[in-house]
Amino acid sequence: MNGDILIVAVFTVTLVNFARYLSSLRALVVMLRDANPLLYQQICRGDNNFFSLSPQGDISRQKRLYQYIRSQEYLHHHDELFVGKCNKVRHLFMLNVALSGALLATFFLVAFAGW
Repeated sequence: MNGDILIVAVFTVTLVNFARYLSSLRALVVMLRDANPLLYQQICRGDNNFFSLSPQGDISRQKRLYQYIRSQEYLHHHDELFVGKCNKVRHLFMLNVALSGALLATFFLVAFAGW
């Protein structure tokens, strides 16, 4: 029973942080409209100007935003609020990756180590 509780706890924390990440990412895309219009045009659809996080969305556009944040191109931007939001999104993404790894490790420990 202890292993099940551990899996549920780690999964819940991962899910909550993923929701925080998506919320911050959507707020960043809204800020992009004013802070970096060229990047906003590159990642948003032309029809309705909506950045889709769904698998049906254009992956190359999503990848462009990922590369922008990963390479920290935003550090040279003049708006400190925008730079702070980009940093927050970047840190939440790294936290989510770490939590997903912890969730996989927890699955492994419970399934194969018999916790």
